[in-house]
Amino acid sequence: MTFSKTPLFSRSEIIGFAVLAVLIFLILPTFLGTFRLNLFGKYLTYAFVAVGLALCWGAGGILSLGQGVFFGLGGYCMAMFLKLEASTPENTSIQSTPGIPDFMDWNQLTELPAWWIPFHSLTFSLIAVVLVPVTFAFFIGVAMFRRRVGGVYFAIITQAFAAILTILIIGQQGYTGGVNGITDLRTLNGWNIRTGEAKEILYYVNGVLLFAVLFVAHFVRKSKLGRILIAMRDQEDRVRFSGYDVASFKIFIFCLGAAFAGIGGAMFTLQVGFMSPTLVGIVPSIEMVIFCAVGGRLSILGAVYGALLVNWAKTSFSESFPELWLFGLGGLFIAVVMLFPNGLAGIWTEQIMPRLSKLWTARARRAPQTHNASTEKRGAV
Repeated sequence: MTFSKTPLFSRSEIIGFAVLAVLIFLILPTFLGTFRLNLFGKYLTYAFVAVGLALCWGAGGILSLGQGVFFGLGGYCMAMFLKLEASTPENTSIQSTPGIPDFMDWNQLTELPAWWIPFHSLTFSLIAVVLVPVTFAFFIGVAMFRRRVGGVYFAIITQAFAAILTILIIGQQGYTGGVNGITDLRTLNGWNIRTGEAKEILYYVNGVLLFAVLFVAHFVRKSKLGRILIAMRDQEDRVRFSGYDVASFKIFIFCLGAAFAGIGGAMFTLQVGFMSPTLVGIVPSIEMVIFCAVGGRLSILGAVYGALLVNWAKTSFSESFPELWLFGLGGLFIAVVMLFPNGLAGIWTEQIMPRLSKLWTARARRAPQTHNASTEKRGAV
């Protein structure tokens, strides 16, 4: 992955990253209480998925309607470790079979399934948070992109995978917790994650990890790979005829988006304290696409703002107008898409930045004139 001689960060990009950092690490923690800050911590976990979609859909032209699958897989990997830690023989002594998760005991399992055993290790679980979604995405990508399946067909197939995984999780209740998911998660290596202080710490961890993901995404977009992805999005056949292996590039960026989603899912489990199939299916996957569309699919920073804005609006509308909040959320989405096709990022690049550039240019021109005028006055004196 090579980079051009142009700077990795332009002036506007530096300003964008700085503004987001101030918002996440200073403004929100200062003005929000623990409960609201925890909500925004949950919103930040969705931003991981939105950033991955900005790479796949915005840069590579790959619209996935199944990102909830990778979000859920990462979340379930973390939830399995936390559930095993909470299911010690002492904590489950009232069960018929102590030492296994409660939902397994309810479904008359008498021992821990073999594929659950490795999740006793935190190291294995953290690796699985990324590796399991990436592996799943790799097989989907190879099956689809090697056969040149793309566009709306790929979107529908990924949506089908989301539906299939949801049905599978609900159907295997004894192994996955079924429709309730994996709940009653208490500690992370002995650290109580249910306290207000723990929620605040996890919020900051979310922010740090999100910026790490943003920097990775930014480097990819600035690299030669990023330019190839944009060329593939606009003229895929021309890129293929130029000798590039288009399928391999698509598989890579799809797997990278899955890794980001898996990290977001794991942080959601820690921040909220559960993981369920309601976060894996078709509806949440479409909502994740909406986050990216509202923020601006051509901008990784815009995707973050889109995730924060849409989820904040969803919470606000549902609290204030319980019966009408879906209409309000739909109206917000329609208004942004119709008035600003490039989302919130388009407002910044098309409206605000040109005006700021004019101001900077005007000030730069005035400065020499003012200096020359003052010099002439001194010479005259």
